[in-house]
Amino acid sequence: MDKTHSAFSDQRIVKRLALLALSLVNYQAQATDMDPRSYSNIPVGLNFLVAGYTHTTGNVSFAPSVPIENAKINIDSAILAYSRSLDIFGKSGKVDFILPGASLFGTADVLGQSRERDVGGLADPVARFYVNFYGAPALSVKDFAAYKQDLIVGASLAVTAPGGQYDETKLINLGTNRWAFKPELGLSKAWGPVTAELAAGAYFFTDNNQPFQGDNLQQAPLFTAQGHLIYNLHPGIWAAFDANYYSGGLITKDGKSADNSLENWRVGGTLSVAVQRHHSIKLYGNTGIYSLTGGNFDTIGVAWLYRWGEGF
Repeated sequence: MDKTHSAFSDQRIVKRLALLALSLVNYQAQATDMDPRSYSNIPVGLNFLVAGYTHTTGNVSFAPSVPIENAKINIDSAILAYSRSLDIFGKSGKVDFILPGASLFGTADVLGQSRERDVGGLADPVARFYVNFYGAPALSVKDFAAYKQDLIVGASLAVTAPGGQYDETKLINLGTNRWAFKPELGLSKAWGPVTAELAAGAYFFTDNNQPFQGDNLQQAPLFTAQGHLIYNLHPGIWAAFDANYYSGGLITKDGKSADNSLENWRVGGTLSVAVQRHHSIKLYGNTGIYSLTGGNFDTIGVAWLYRWGEGF
């Protein structure tokens, strides 16, 4: 192989890695969308402080034509979040502010040589706004005691800002150097102690004008769906079976497609236990059952929630 062809081949591999790296970081953010009871009614005027930890680990496989082997990634994430329930013209709603941080370590054999990346810092912050249009009126803590759920129809908008760690000279980063917007429609239906919840939405991304070894990176919309079957075991204790699906998100860099559209199915479970009136602990985990891109990730996590407000 002559030097010109070798240099071209190495450059192509680096570009493929750069595009894959962005997909992996995005995937970690999207996997956390398994969030049961997002479209439920809660008394207005309550505040919630959440601290959580998530560990994600997985393997990444490539086409035989790409000389990358034994690719593995580990991500330890922590979040600090604040939520407040709202009265929106007589309808119940909620606003979330989420500040995530992460530590990422990845290894791979590239052309027979071991490569690794170890980075830590803030990830991109997120703000989300929810409103329930039907079936969930805004109620005080006192009036909420008589509320019984039937069908709830709601919507939300999540905005992810480019505030995370980002270095355009590095292959893998925690931030994405762009904005993302996710509108979503949700339904929640209760039958006694059992609640079924469905939600569908899409991520829309602005361009990253400082990608690794490039001038502009674009990503097509990523369409999402999640479903939850929730069972109230006891007042203050509930468990859920969770599933989600992603499709799309084709990445184009400097006008060239990466041919890496996502199509992923994941399943998992959640258990929430009220320790006492103001405190709850949530345990959750999920795993991939199908991935078009060849990545298979497992996630486990724990979160602590503290709630307070007038009349609570």
